[in-house]
Amino acid sequence: MPNPPRLRAAALTTIALLLPSVLAGCGDDSQDEDLSAQELNWKGCPAPSAAEGGGDAPSPLADGDKWQCATMKAPLDWADPKGDTIKIALIRAKASGDESKRIGSLLFNFGGPGGSGVTTLPAFGEDYAKLRTRYDLVSFDPRGVGRSAPVECQNDLQLDAYFQQDATPDDAAERSTFLDNTKEFNEACETNSEKVLPRVRTTDAARDLDLMRQVLGDAELHYFGISYGTELGGVYAHLFPKKVGRAVFDAVVDPTQNPEQGSLGQARGFQLALDNYAEDCTSKTEDCPVGDTAQNVKDRIAKLLKDLDSKPIPGIYPRVLTQTAATNGIAQALYSQDFWEYLTEGLEQAYDGNGQILMALSDSMNGRNQDGEYSNITAANIAINCADDKPRYTADHVEQKLPKFQAASALFGDFLAWGMVSCTDWAVPGAADHPDVSAPGSAPILVVGNTGDPATPYEGARKMVDALGEGVGVELTYKGQGHGAYDSKNKCVQGAVNGYLLDGKVPAAGTVCS
Repeated sequence: MPNPPRLRAAALTTIALLLPSVLAGCGDDSQDEDLSAQELNWKGCPAPSAAEGGGDAPSPLADGDKWQCATMKAPLDWADPKGDTIKIALIRAKASGDESKRIGSLLFNFGGPGGSGVTTLPAFGEDYAKLRTRYDLVSFDPRGVGRSAPVECQNDLQLDAYFQQDATPDDAAERSTFLDNTKEFNEACETNSEKVLPRVRTTDAARDLDLMRQVLGDAELHYFGISYGTELGGVYAHLFPKKVGRAVFDAVVDPTQNPEQGSLGQARGFQLALDNYAEDCTSKTEDCPVGDTAQNVKDRIAKLLKDLDSKPIPGIYPRVLTQTAATNGIAQALYSQDFWEYLTEGLEQAYDGNGQILMALSDSMNGRNQDGEYSNITAANIAINCADDKPRYTADHVEQKLPKFQAASALFGDFLAWGMVSCTDWAVPGAADHPDVSAPGSAPILVVGNTGDPATPYEGARKMVDALGEGVGVELTYKGQGHGAYDSKNKCVQGAVNGYLLDGKVPAAGTVCS
């Protein structure tokens, strides 16, 4: 949680793999070739790199088909398209249906920013089996992520210490330590990734998407963006409105907010999710094991976190569960109603002096696997956010805004407020206060908002529709819980999304699913 912008747009990519069992860089060669004419060499997928999170090579799909991987050359600097190149890692599952009914490729971005699409798509590929009947399912590691010229900052031991720090300083000494740690992290990013840091803006990734579209042989980009992927999709639609095919935005980032507004909105969103969790736990027929009433659940969590601030408890040896790690773990569990049971188990365990489950949840958020190795999700997330976001907030500014954040969420407010200093000492200036997603002339884009979404609050969907422009965004509301709607398995949501992507049927604006 020390870097809340990642919470604002994260996707659940590793938690399902982690809990049950409690780098291709820049090329120096210039090129004269037409990159849009390059041919991809699809072959069997290797095991994920350390930057992608490690683990095993993806298992075959249910029908026995194997995942295929390739790399695509892209300019390091889109302002100098004939200069140095980088390699963008891709993965695909070829369409399973009648070739004569194939529409093209459907490109996925699952969020972050900083999440590896090469590892995420096969982890959840069967969820999109219906879409695979008419599309090749394709995802990728965006530039700066995983195997695509990854941003590198600190090593694993340094990251262990970074995530153990107190991210909500209570006095001048703690504040000084926190700011020093943030500066040290940012300086490590500059030292180890100086060449790529200025080239990881969302506008750069959007241009990569259009190159990908051409290399894959599609006249239009068919796209499924989730969380930060909706921001990337919106930026693409702004840059290439006439190239938008059938596109869906799910778990929508509000494109009109600056980083402070986004963090404040997320504080409210996570507080809402915590309220909903507490109500759900205490409304069940059996006793809620972590509180007698919804308020009691929240009061006990608050006391736990206060106690951890001065006295951490054993976590995953040899580390201890700190206040920061516990809050981070609670936030991770609130991303999906499916993981509320882990939150209950983790709280029960922590009340008994054992922090293993909450720490595993926190590790999942931070991209740490069971071997103690970190993916580069944190490094990439900070790099992309800081390259995108123009504001640079000072510690004095944060302290001035703390009362507003605490009013939004007594539990998450301080963490999200202090996270605003992540980019203060960043080596690269930010591009804008917020992304431009206006896309006049674009084909319809289905924009799906979830009323209980903690990380990308529901209001962002309407803001995205308005910002895309008249006749472009079509809003669909899901009255549910968790981050995103399609993966909830709600038949109404999936029917509307599938109907558009497969058959071109645009749902009526204002459709509500529950």
